[in-house]
Amino acid sequence: MLEPVSVGLKFAFLAVLYLFLLWVSRSALKDLRRGAFGGARPPVAADATGMHPASSLNVLDGDGEVTPRLVVESVPGLSRGMAYDVGEGATLGRGDVEIQLEDPFASSRHAQLTRQGAILVIEDLGSTNGTYLNDELLRGPRPLHAGDRVRIGDSTFTYSD
Repeated sequence: MLEPVSVGLKFAFLAVLYLFLLWVSRSALKDLRRGAFGGARPPVAADATGMHPASSLNVLDGDGEVTPRLVVESVPGLSRGMAYDVGEGATLGRGDVEIQLEDPFASSRHAQLTRQGAILVIEDLGSTNGTYLNDELLRGPRPLHAGDRVRIGDSTFTYSD
């Protein structure tokens, strides 16, 4: 009586094991296809210290205003080249935010852009999958510089000022 149940449980265990291995290999192949730097060029580093020249900071124009933007590189549901003005800052995520993402790997309130003087700063809001700046996981607030790449899940933006 117990033998058919035992055999059934063994087959169920093997099925779950094979599904797990399939999922792991699919994830690994997806990362390999994306490449070491998200399928694009490697991030531009200013120098080994991570310091950027002062000329790359946002500079205010004659009106005292700057119009920083996030330009879509690859975002599910959006066309490449579309730009978002983020003058005073914005929140990115799937919920009720300024820049809504149709990305299953984005949290409802994933990351926030805030202005600190003439500089725009990006900060992860405790998201599950993290926010990447130039393919490095954000660990606290970081200033944005022209040409920086912001990645949230499968969504990638380029910052321009």
